[in-house]
Amino acid sequence: MDITKEYIKNARQEMLEKWNRVLPTNELLFDRWEKAEFLSAGEGSSIYDSCMVLGDVDIGNNVWIGPFVLLDGSGGLTIGDGCDISAGVQIYSHDTVKRVLSEENEGVEYASTSIGDFCHIGANSIILKGVAIGHHSVIGAGCIVTKSFPAYSIIVGVPGRLIGRVEVSDNVEFVYD
Repeated sequence: MDITKEYIKNARQEMLEKWNRVLPTNELLFDRWEKAEFLSAGEGSSIYDSCMVLGDVDIGNNVWIGPFVLLDGSGGLTIGDGCDISAGVQIYSHDTVKRVLSEENEGVEYASTSIGDFCHIGANSIILKGVAIGHHSVIGAGCIVTKSFPAYSIIVGVPGRLIGRVEVSDNVEFVYD
Protein backbone atom coordinates (compact mmCIF):
# COMPACT_ATOMS: atom_id res chain seq x y z
CA MET A 1 0.00 0.00 0.00
CA ASP A 2 1.40 3.40 -0.90
CA ILE A 3 1.82 6.17 1.67
CA THR A 4 -1.25 8.13 0.49
CA LYS A 5 -3.59 5.16 0.85
CA GLU A 6 -2.08 4.34 4.24
CA TYR A 7 -2.53 7.95 5.42
CA ILE A 8 -6.17 8.03 4.30
CA LYS A 9 -6.89 4.65 5.87
CA ASN A 10 -5.39 5.79 9.19
CA ALA A 11 -7.16 9.16 9.08
CA ARG A 12 -10.49 7.45 8.34
CA GLN A 13 -9.97 5.01 11.21
CA GLU A 14 -9.05 7.83 13.59
CA MET A 15 -12.18 9.81 12.60
CA LEU A 16 -14.35 6.74 13.14
CA GLU A 17 -12.86 5.99 16.55
CA LYS A 18 -12.86 9.59 17.78
CA TRP A 19 -16.16 10.90 16.33
CA ASN A 20 -17.99 7.78 15.04
CA ARG A 21 -18.08 9.25 11.52
CA VAL A 22 -16.85 8.33 8.08
CA LEU A 23 -16.32 11.45 5.97
CA PRO A 24 -15.45 12.05 2.32
CA THR A 25 -11.71 11.82 1.78
CA ASN A 26 -11.26 15.56 1.20
CA GLU A 27 -12.63 16.23 4.69
CA LEU A 28 -9.93 13.94 6.11
CA LEU A 29 -7.18 15.73 4.24
CA PHE A 30 -8.09 19.36 4.86
CA ASP A 31 -8.56 21.06 8.21
CA ARG A 32 -11.87 22.95 8.70
CA TRP A 33 -10.31 25.43 11.13
CA GLU A 34 -7.43 26.20 8.75
CA LYS A 35 -9.93 26.93 5.95
CA ALA A 36 -11.83 29.30 8.24
CA GLU A 37 -8.59 31.03 9.23
CA PHE A 38 -7.56 31.29 5.55
CA LEU A 39 -10.88 33.03 4.84
CA SER A 40 -10.39 35.39 7.83
CA ALA A 41 -13.40 33.96 9.67
CA GLY A 42 -13.67 34.72 13.35
CA GLU A 43 -11.87 32.83 16.11
CA GLY A 44 -13.08 29.28 16.68
CA SER A 45 -14.97 29.06 13.38
CA SER A 46 -14.80 26.04 11.08
CA ILE A 47 -15.74 25.61 7.44
CA TYR A 48 -15.95 22.22 5.76
CA ASP A 49 -13.72 21.80 2.71
CA SER A 50 -16.75 21.10 0.49
CA CYS A 51 -18.18 24.57 1.28
CA MET A 52 -18.03 27.00 -1.65
CA VAL A 53 -17.30 30.63 -0.69
CA LEU A 54 -17.71 33.40 -3.28
CA GLY A 55 -17.07 37.12 -2.93
CA ASP A 56 -17.08 39.15 0.29
CA VAL A 57 -18.17 36.90 3.17
CA ASP A 58 -17.68 38.12 6.75
CA ILE A 59 -17.92 35.23 9.25
CA GLY A 60 -18.06 35.82 13.00
CA ASN A 61 -16.54 33.89 15.90
CA ASN A 62 -17.42 30.28 16.73
CA VAL A 63 -19.40 29.71 13.53
CA TRP A 64 -19.86 26.13 12.27
CA ILE A 65 -20.36 25.86 8.51
CA GLY A 66 -21.26 22.36 7.43
CA PRO A 67 -20.55 20.34 4.32
CA PHE A 68 -21.86 21.24 0.86
CA VAL A 69 -22.77 24.81 1.80
CA LEU A 70 -22.70 27.66 -0.72
CA LEU A 71 -21.96 31.16 0.61
CA ASP A 72 -22.38 33.86 -2.05
CA GLY A 73 -20.88 37.12 -0.89
CA SER A 74 -20.76 38.76 -4.32
CA GLY A 75 -23.18 41.41 -2.99
CA GLY A 76 -21.88 41.17 0.59
CA LEU A 77 -22.69 38.50 3.17
CA THR A 78 -22.34 38.72 6.95
CA ILE A 79 -22.75 35.78 9.32
CA GLY A 80 -22.78 36.69 13.01
CA ASP A 81 -21.11 34.98 15.96
CA GLY A 82 -22.12 31.53 17.18
CA CYS A 83 -24.14 30.44 14.13
CA ASP A 84 -24.60 26.91 12.81
CA ILE A 85 -25.03 26.74 9.03
CA SER A 86 -26.19 23.16 8.36
CA ALA A 87 -25.31 20.87 5.45
CA GLY A 88 -26.46 21.91 2.00
CA VAL A 89 -27.48 25.48 2.91
CA GLN A 90 -27.26 28.10 0.16
CA ILE A 91 -27.06 31.79 1.03
CA TYR A 92 -27.13 34.29 -1.84
CA SER A 93 -26.41 38.00 -2.26
CA HIS A 94 -27.06 38.24 -6.00
CA ASP A 95 -29.32 36.88 -8.72
CA THR A 96 -29.43 36.97 -12.51
CA VAL A 97 -33.20 36.77 -13.03
CA LYS A 98 -33.74 40.21 -14.60
CA ARG A 99 -30.54 39.93 -16.64
CA VAL A 100 -31.76 36.72 -18.25
CA LEU A 101 -35.43 37.69 -18.67
CA SER A 102 -34.50 41.06 -20.22
CA GLU A 103 -32.25 39.31 -22.73
CA GLU A 104 -29.29 40.94 -20.98
CA ASN A 105 -30.70 44.50 -21.20
CA GLU A 106 -30.59 44.60 -17.40
CA GLY A 107 -27.72 43.58 -15.19
CA VAL A 108 -27.12 41.21 -12.31
CA GLU A 109 -28.82 42.39 -9.11
CA TYR A 110 -26.84 42.49 -5.85
CA ALA A 111 -28.05 43.04 -2.29
CA SER A 112 -26.27 42.47 0.98
CA THR A 113 -27.48 39.49 3.02
CA SER A 114 -27.00 39.06 6.77
CA ILE A 115 -27.45 36.39 9.42
CA GLY A 116 -27.51 37.68 13.01
CA ASP A 117 -25.65 36.21 15.98
CA PHE A 118 -26.54 32.75 17.33
CA CYS A 119 -28.79 31.59 14.49
CA HIS A 120 -29.41 28.02 13.41
CA ILE A 121 -29.91 27.57 9.67
CA GLY A 122 -31.44 24.14 8.96
CA ALA A 123 -30.17 21.70 6.36
CA ASN A 124 -30.79 22.46 2.69
CA SER A 125 -32.31 25.87 3.38
CA ILE A 126 -31.95 28.64 0.83
CA ILE A 127 -31.68 32.31 1.78
CA LEU A 128 -32.12 34.76 -1.10
CA LYS A 129 -30.32 38.04 -1.75
CA GLY A 130 -31.04 41.02 0.45
CA VAL A 131 -32.49 39.02 3.34
CA ALA A 132 -31.61 39.91 6.94
CA ILE A 133 -32.19 37.32 9.67
CA GLY A 134 -32.26 38.70 13.21
CA HIS A 135 -30.15 37.20 16.00
CA HIS A 136 -31.21 34.05 17.89
CA SER A 137 -33.41 32.86 15.03
CA VAL A 138 -34.08 29.36 13.70
CA ILE A 139 -34.64 28.54 10.06
CA GLY A 140 -36.16 25.09 9.56
CA ALA A 141 -34.68 22.51 7.22
CA GLY A 142 -35.58 22.96 3.56
CA CYS A 143 -36.91 26.49 4.08
CA ILE A 144 -36.66 29.06 1.29
CA VAL A 145 -36.29 32.50 2.84
CA THR A 146 -37.36 35.29 0.49
CA LYS A 147 -37.74 38.17 2.98
CA SER A 148 -36.21 39.47 6.19
CA PHE A 149 -37.24 38.41 9.72
CA PRO A 150 -36.63 39.98 13.14
CA ALA A 151 -34.60 38.56 16.02
CA TYR A 152 -35.91 35.49 17.85
CA SER A 153 -37.88 34.21 14.83
CA ILE A 154 -38.80 30.61 14.01
CA ILE A 155 -39.05 30.44 10.22
CA VAL A 156 -40.21 27.41 8.20
CA GLY A 157 -41.67 26.52 4.82
CA VAL A 158 -41.61 27.52 1.20
CA PRO A 159 -41.64 30.44 1.12
CA GLY A 160 -40.35 30.93 4.65
CA ARG A 161 -42.94 32.17 7.12
CA LEU A 162 -42.86 33.09 10.78
CA ILE A 163 -44.47 30.40 12.94
CA GLY A 164 -43.19 31.36 16.37
CA ARG A 165 -40.46 32.90 18.45
CA VAL A 166 -37.44 31.83 20.43
CA GLU A 167 -37.32 32.77 24.10
CA VAL A 168 -33.92 32.74 25.77
CA SER A 169 -33.51 33.01 29.54
CA ASP A 170 -31.97 30.27 31.70
CA ASN A 171 -32.92 27.85 28.92
CA VAL A 172 -34.22 28.06 25.35
CA GLU A 173 -37.92 27.70 24.64
CA PHE A 174 -39.83 27.69 21.36
CA VAL A 175 -43.17 29.48 21.44
CA TYR A 176 -45.44 28.77 18.48
CA ASP A 177 -48.18 31.10 17.24
